[in-house]
Amino acid sequence: MFSTLSQRSGRSMQGESGFTFVELLVVMLIIGILAAIAIPAFASQKGKSQDVQAKELVRTAETTAESIATDHNGEYGQVSTTELHKYEPTIPIAASTTSAYLSAATPNGTAGYSVTTTASNGDEFTITKTATGEVKRTCVGHGSKPACAGGTW
Repeated sequence: MFSTLSQRSGRSMQGESGFTFVELLVVMLIIGILAAIAIPAFASQKGKSQDVQAKELVRTAETTAESIATDHNGEYGQVSTTELHKYEPTIPIAASTTSAYLSAATPNGTAGYSVTTTASNGDEFTITKTATGEVKRTCVGHGSKPACAGGTW
């Protein structure tokens, strides 16, 4: 009786090695569903990171414009792309396909200014300081999914 039991268990273990075709199909189906959910979520992150880089750069340009005004008795007449780059060399002013750059910087008389950066995906972010001291943030989105709704950020 003992030898018969061990022979039966030996035979049954040999017949159940590996996975069945149905089990493999179920696993592949689950992986496919997870990929279908994850891929679109990851694809939109690249555009968002490009926009965040441009927003950070325009804020740096804004701070640098304030530094220029501090050095010129509170007047913004010297604000330009080359002057901002001279004050803060980490501000890129040449167009690039891989990173954001400062595309425009203009004084609005002596009491205000406007700085604009362009992301590598073409989205533009602008900070404008008026003569009354009001700060406005505007943006223009390009492509199928614009960076900002309503033109502000």
